[in-house]
Amino acid sequence: MVDTDLVVVGAGGGLAGALRAAEHGLDVVVVEADEHFRRGNNTAMSTAMVPGAGTRFQRAAGIDDSPARFLADVEAKTAGEADPTVARALTAVSAELVEWLADGVGLPIELPVDMDYPGHSARRVHSVPGRHGSSLLRGLLDAVTASDRIDLLCPARAVGLEVGDAGVRVTVEDPHGGREDVSARAVLLATNGYGADPGLVAQHVGEIADATYHGSEFARGDGLRLGRSVGGADGFLDAYQGHAALSAAARTLVTWTTVMHGGVVVDADGRRFADETVGYSEFAALLAARPGARGWVVLDQRIDALSQAFGDYRDVAGSGALRWADDAEELAARLGVAPGVLAAELADAAAVARGEQAADRVGRTAVEAPLTPPLAAVEIVPALFHTQGGLHVDEHARLLDAAGRPVAGVYASGGAAVGMSGHGAAGYLAGNGLLPALGLAVLAADHLAGVRPAPALQEVHP
Repeated sequence: MVDTDLVVVGAGGGLAGALRAAEHGLDVVVVEADEHFRRGNNTAMSTAMVPGAGTRFQRAAGIDDSPARFLADVEAKTAGEADPTVARALTAVSAELVEWLADGVGLPIELPVDMDYPGHSARRVHSVPGRHGSSLLRGLLDAVTASDRIDLLCPARAVGLEVGDAGVRVTVEDPHGGREDVSARAVLLATNGYGADPGLVAQHVGEIADATYHGSEFARGDGLRLGRSVGGADGFLDAYQGHAALSAAARTLVTWTTVMHGGVVVDADGRRFADETVGYSEFAALLAARPGARGWVVLDQRIDALSQAFGDYRDVAGSGALRWADDAEELAARLGVAPGVLAAELADAAAVARGEQAADRVGRTAVEAPLTPPLAAVEIVPALFHTQGGLHVDEHARLLDAAGRPVAGVYASGGAAVGMSGHGAAGYLAGNGLLPALGLAVLAADHLAGVRPAPALQEVHP
């Protein structure tokens, strides 16, 4: 007996799959282990960045973009190492996904055009007001609650999975150890990655193992284990999203907006050590390797005002974590670094901003504007946000075995799947977490419902 059409394991980005399946007339059960997931899962803790290439929001802003251009950016950022099937499928469906989030889910999608993100050659990173994942998740959850086809089991953890001729059986455990089986036509493993499992982190991404983990405590690799248990293959387990700008005092994301608007990062000695515009993910490991594994983001009032669009930054500023000073000498004293060292670093970056030199000492070639007193600094520590490797899937998010054959009735998305970031931290582009979380979930629901792929996807996969 089949209890439902689809079981979604994980109430983060997987909710998009639940909603899409319900839209197609399917019945869905969502299983979520964390009773505090509304604020504590990785979707809720994100900055709600969803890349979409060729959306109507871009056209309205006069931005020319396409899936092919997006795919080229992914290939460039990952040095050609991204899973080609997943990367093509997600870049192709990205515009449809963003517009469906607006039209089908009712999210107040907007396209920020106030800054560029490292690796994106077009402004394609869409978000919601406040640019915080809690708002995105709340919108998804409101739509789930309004649907009479979706049931939510929480707190409940999926601890077993069996595949048979009639579908799948998911074993669900409550916090007291009680178990029950839910039978379904299919299951979507949407549990994020393994960032909360120290053993797996040390095994696969050791370079960031000693950094602060800033993600869901329930991202323990459940999806990976469940997929493996039914013969699924995995890969890219060394891929992860790091972040170099977690406030040491507030333990909230400073956001890399500060850097992209012209801020600089110095270490505990007041020295810059790398080009900040390469990307905040790979910069985390660079910061972790500096003395004390700590540093400072230095900014000014202009950057402070521009960064207020991010709820995370407002939280940092409201916590009192910013140290303000009238000039570089006073700021150096407040940070406990040599005044001459800090002043020289700021002057070097300012020369690039004024066009007086092509690059500064660390190789940065783009600085939006010179920092102008009064100046501020916020202490930062490197962090691991989430892992980016996982189960191998095809363009429909179907789980694949070691021979590349689909495992009937099993899909994976988000951090439970291989994603599109290649290996290590350097392949991560802004939105590479949410796009696989939402996009693969939607592709899975479409496939289960027998819906034809979108035209854009057919163009990429002739």
